[in-house]
Amino acid sequence: MNTSHVVVVMGVAGTGKTTIGTLLAARLGVPYAEGDDFHPQASITKMSAGTPLTDEDRHPWLDAIGAWAHGRAGLGGVVSCSALKRSYRDRLRAAAPGVVFLHLAGDRVLIEDRMSHRQGHFMPTALLDSQFATLQPLQADEAGVAVDVSGSPEEIARRAALALRDLPEPVR
Repeated sequence: MNTSHVVVVMGVAGTGKTTIGTLLAARLGVPYAEGDDFHPQASITKMSAGTPLTDEDRHPWLDAIGAWAHGRAGLGGVVSCSALKRSYRDRLRAAAPGVVFLHLAGDRVLIEDRMSHRQGHFMPTALLDSQFATLQPLQADEAGVAVDVSGSPEEIARRAALALRDLPEPVR
């Protein structure tokens, strides 16, 4: 299955954006970019200390992801990015108008449990409440789909690919 979509895998911390994004990119035959790699070191330090980022902190990060997505327009790609607020998604769309969003959605208890078992990630579970408080789910006028994060990563990636298949291909 190939696509020319650039898919932004979004959701709160712990939903599996990296895992599902990697599996989805392989399934779609397109490159994957890890959204965390676009964060400036100052933002990683701030989050590691348990301090939520401000909108101003996020702007350079969103702009870098938007630039990557713009460069993949018409070619396809998958990038992870929490994209919790509509304004963040609008900023990404301004840079790359054809992006579509895959919202990994799930129960807070399940997500917190998964976060507590992962190793080597800078995002502490203490920030999960602020993530859920910030989350603005996709609106009807936004190109994208929501997929539940229950089940295995392979099951979630399969459901995501099927849901994305129903979206119209971007205009070139």
